[in-house]
Amino acid sequence: MWETFGFEFVNFYLIPGLVLGCIYALGAIGITLTFSILRFANFAHGEVMMIGAYFTWTAMILSNDLFGVPLHPLIAAAPAVILAIGLFILVDRYFYKPFRSASTIRVVMASFGMMLIIRSFVQAVWGPNQLTFVPGIAKPNEMVKNFTASIDMMILVPNKHFWIIAGTLVIMLALSWLLTKTKIGKGMRAVSDSPELAKVSGIDVEIIVKATWFVGGFCAVAAGVFLAMDLQMLETTMGFRMLLPMFAAAILGGIGRPFGAVVGGLVIGLAEELSVYPWFGNGSLISPGYKTGVAFTIMVIMLVIRPSGLFKGRLF
Repeated sequence: MWETFGFEFVNFYLIPGLVLGCIYALGAIGITLTFSILRFANFAHGEVMMIGAYFTWTAMILSNDLFGVPLHPLIAAAPAVILAIGLFILVDRYFYKPFRSASTIRVVMASFGMMLIIRSFVQAVWGPNQLTFVPGIAKPNEMVKNFTASIDMMILVPNKHFWIIAGTLVIMLALSWLLTKTKIGKGMRAVSDSPELAKVSGIDVEIIVKATWFVGGFCAVAAGVFLAMDLQMLETTMGFRMLLPMFAAAILGGIGRPFGAVVGGLVIGLAEELSVYPWFGNGSLISPGYKTGVAFTIMVIMLVIRPSGLFKGRLF
């Protein structure tokens, strides 16, 4: 049974779906926090993912060329996170802040403009062509392989997928602690519910705004690095291609619900990958070229039947 059904299903569909879901989940967290606290849809969020991955690649190259020390992408991501978050706190202060009292359409157009600015900057610095992020063939994790083989259920999880899933789990645990146990996290929830009431209560809204960019930027850079690890290459449109599924995940989970965004991301990722599994006969249920349409379909259905999402998020 395992050889004829389980091996192919788990290794070639379920695990890639979980990995894709982890990437969507991390990206959707930033989108849902920005939407609920800053009250606008940040269409430049995908470019934050992309530039974070390029910063990480640059740190890996410099470490190897200058010091002869090859860095794992997760280690090289540390300075990339600092650079990306610092950059976008500055962008908020000098670009987004003047638009906070403006109409929604002006803020949305401003975020589109920032998206194009970031992409043009990356193309000018690193070039428009694809870059190899991590060379070589992805090898299965020996620990998982040996353990599952000992119980006659061999699972071949590539090392890159193992680190993506493990890294996402660690980030989710840290995020849970931040939002539920710290003053900043409680302040973020208060500002999300009512900025005016939070301000009257003595909460420094500007600090909460910076914390929102910090958390959202951190998760976006992590998602970008994980995406680059999965694809093993970089391109300037990689973040933009993730934008619709991440919005779908945020809407599915409920705007303003970070843990809803996680659930939404996992559902969207699994739905995309499992939609191409040969459920009936030998052919794929849908063509792999159309699987990204699954995210759009789920988003539209959710907006029609339950606009507040699975976890009853905010309606604007």
